[in-house]
Amino acid sequence: MKPIRIRRAYDAPEPEDGYRVFIDRLWPRGVARNRLEYDLWLKDIAPSPELRRWFGHDPRRWEEFRRRYGAELADKSETVRELLARVTKQPLTLVYAARDRQHNHALVLKEYLEQQRGNPDAAPGD
Repeated sequence: MKPIRIRRAYDAPEPEDGYRVFIDRLWPRGVARNRLEYDLWLKDIAPSPELRRWFGHDPRRWEEFRRRYGAELADKSETVRELLARVTKQPLTLVYAARDRQHNHALVLKEYLEQQRGNPDAAPGD
């Protein structure tokens, strides 16, 4: 298996990024459409609008956000399988726009993908 990385949309791409998947529903503020380098915009893998609004990037809600987003990801098994199939061929970089590098959905998705490729029954926080 190839590595799974995460990178902010505002960071310059790196040669080792491999296949870059933009994983936000909304376009990042201040980034021109022709400036963000990505191979696929996968809006549907992002947290639901309701969950995103509830979380509001409040670190106090982080653990509950991880649990709820993990449950949403479990309902997106086909998309998860597609990402896991991609990472068998080349590195995968999840591109996100949140400012907080410690509390964002890219971290949860990366953890979820890594758990799924090692243990299909695992969920974030297990």
